[in-house]
Amino acid sequence: MRRNSKHRALAVAAGLALAAGTGAAAPSPSPGGFDVSRALDTLDTQVQDGIRRTGVPGVSVAVVHDDKVVYLKGFGVRSTEAPGGKVGPDTVFQLASVSKPVATTVLAQALGADGFDDPLKGITLKDPWVSSHVTAADLLSHRSGLPDHSGDLLEDLGYDQSYILSHLRYEPLSPFRTSYAYTNFGFTAAAEAVAKAKGVPWDKLSDDLLYKPAGMTHTSSRFSDYEKAADRALTHVKTADGTWKPLYVRDADAQTAAGGVSSNARDMARWLRLQMDGGKIDGKQVINSAGLAETHVPHSISQPAAEPNAQPGYYGLGWNVRYDDHGRLRLSHSGAFALGTNTNVTLLPAEKLAIVVLTNGAPSGLPDTIALNFFDTAEHGKPTRDWLPVVAKSYEEQLNEGGSDTDYAKPPANPKPARPDSAYTGTYTNPFYGRAAVTAGPGGGLVLHLGPKPQNYPLTHYDGNTFSFETAGENAVGRTGVTFTDSRMRVEYLDTNGLGTFEKAG
Repeated sequence: MRRNSKHRALAVAAGLALAAGTGAAAPSPSPGGFDVSRALDTLDTQVQDGIRRTGVPGVSVAVVHDDKVVYLKGFGVRSTEAPGGKVGPDTVFQLASVSKPVATTVLAQALGADGFDDPLKGITLKDPWVSSHVTAADLLSHRSGLPDHSGDLLEDLGYDQSYILSHLRYEPLSPFRTSYAYTNFGFTAAAEAVAKAKGVPWDKLSDDLLYKPAGMTHTSSRFSDYEKAADRALTHVKTADGTWKPLYVRDADAQTAAGGVSSNARDMARWLRLQMDGGKIDGKQVINSAGLAETHVPHSISQPAAEPNAQPGYYGLGWNVRYDDHGRLRLSHSGAFALGTNTNVTLLPAEKLAIVVLTNGAPSGLPDTIALNFFDTAEHGKPTRDWLPVVAKSYEEQLNEGGSDTDYAKPPANPKPARPDSAYTGTYTNPFYGRAAVTAGPGGGLVLHLGPKPQNYPLTHYDGNTFSFETAGENAVGRTGVTFTDSRMRVEYLDTNGLGTFEKAG
């Protein structure tokens, strides 16, 4: 996880657990083999217990087996501020990064199997050679060399998709095709390049190639469609007093292919059927079968094996890809917005079995836990461990990474004085983050202005020429530092990749 991105967990939480969780040897399958009925019989209890333990307001679940929807239910409420609105199978949720395997389903039809490896036009990265050779497969499997979560902070500051994609060229690159770093906007860049080549916007391409032909009538790649849905689950965060409230709105249109899809459990069940039947649903070939198969195989190593006998983790095209101790392929992806969404999809194609879990709460590990418990119960008769603390710890560790090493809430006992406010005020420029300004606040003190709107952050003096402010948004990391040196201003949490220094204009 990079310094601050709360999207980090959305791709890997279930993958980490499925990698063996605690490192213990996998238990043997039960003598009776895979028993889906047994798992279905306990699913209500598993969901209700998870809601009780986490407090997450609403959950919707679909299970597909042998091309049939064998479970489709909603639990809890769409909003804690409107308790009468219960979650059902048709309640629309934001998918967060479960959008990625949905997007690569669209791309499978648009490109076929061979098209994923064709160089893309219109991609400009820091290295011209990489720019001319990068393919959809490179960007969709996070092996382009872009740094972890490139562009996410630009989105947080309010920049639109066009600005963000055009500024990826400033990001330093790791070795091409030999490194893995999860990037929402690298992924989005691939989808947008394909849509441009097809002559239609990405949201329309998704409608035309997947949502409409597959009968996914309540699925969209436009935030406006989610926002106007009558049966919509609001996003919730856990407040300091332990209650869950819908405090934030997360518009993910800038990274729509990577995190901006909304859907319901009923539509996602149709998508799962299509995934496990080679791109067909109800006898109709909707998605190119060879292209879809290409999304299900490893394209990069996302997690090296932790020990000699352990399996590594792979990333396909929009999927976490693993093989269990019996050689069975397992596909999964998690999704999470720190501002209030957590989702999971897991498929075991050999057993023709899949589950999708949608929730309207900030990352708690609940959807991953429901999926892990379900497959454990089908194979072993019961969960092989208490998965919730395992997955919750994974989310917590990732969400807490990236904070400052300095505790700005505790300034030195005898701090060096700051210079007069006029020494810091003025306009600053940065080729990546754009213009910034420092002004005198109406009640005294200094205010930092970042982003195109701009966003305003009161500065608190820490020591000498160093100040601090409280970060905000999806990628907030708590309090971060701002240091002034001569005609420069360095914003600490923006500087992980060396791009966070602003020059004073004039």
